[in-house]
Amino acid sequence: MDGTFICLLLERNHMQYAVEAHCDGFYSYFASPISWGSTPSNWAQAAGFAKSHSLIFAPSVGPGYVDTRVRPWNAAATRERSRSRYYDQAWGSALGAVSAGAEWVSITSFNEWHEGTQIEPAKEGMRDGAENFKYEAYSGGPEMYLEATRKWVDKMAGPGG
Repeated sequence: MDGTFICLLLERNHMQYAVEAHCDGFYSYFASPISWGSTPSNWAQAAGFAKSHSLIFAPSVGPGYVDTRVRPWNAAATRERSRSRYYDQAWGSALGAVSAGAEWVSITSFNEWHEGTQIEPAKEGMRDGAENFKYEAYSGGPEMYLEATRKWVDKMAGPGG
């Protein structure tokens, strides 16, 4: 049996931990720059380290972040979607890491509604049944983030896909 084992990159020294733990690479996960690894300005350095150690680096992109319903103390991590501008900025930073050697990009997330990182189709006025909480509407239609993802994946693949 074989697998690909990717470590979570929180702090800069976790890159070396990934080497020592014999992981295949590391990813940043968070859709908000709340750690060294999830800060886009550090992604080129992480990509260079990964490349020099034959590891995978996957910067993580997300459409926004708001988890105060489950972590009320975490308001500083909130990032507004801003009609997909935040997602587009994250993808632009991720492509910069790709230019520096990263080969993967991870998406945080398809359906983590409680963190506000979902990109799955959504309709205006969707509510959480338990709390009757109204989720933020997608300004570009229910599949807005899937369409944006396709656009960025195509850019990442380059001509000829």
